[in-house]
Amino acid sequence: MLTNETFELLKASAEGKKPEDFLFTRGKKPIRDFRISWESLCDKAGVSGLLFHDLRRSAVRNMIRRGVPERVAMMISGHKTRSVLDRYNIVGGSDLADAARRIERGRLQSVESEFGPKFGQSDKKERNKAEEPRVV
Repeated sequence: MLTNETFELLKASAEGKKPEDFLFTRGKKPIRDFRISWESLCDKAGVSGLLFHDLRRSAVRNMIRRGVPERVAMMISGHKTRSVLDRYNIVGGSDLADAARRIERGRLQSVESEFGPKFGQSDKKERNKAEEPRVV
């Protein structure tokens, strides 16, 4: 399964090539090792030291934070075990703050639905606090 953007990029790379041709080439010469080019590109972009493998970690984090079920993220990223996925899915302070916001919003919505919007209206100060949780 590929995103549309990835599919289009691969399709453009394959255009005019035979099935036995290399997909990634510079002219007609196959690209066998891109580490030096990668380093140079990262230096120019101001992210010296970024490893190509770091993109895998970012992809896993992005999928999970966008609501892709962890099992599906494992299948896409090729992780065979949950313990390895957990090493890639690093939880940070912003994740904890986001969880606190979601919990607080859910609590306020629950109060409003159980006791009515009038009760929830008096809780506006608390609703504003829910926007900026305290991480201790």
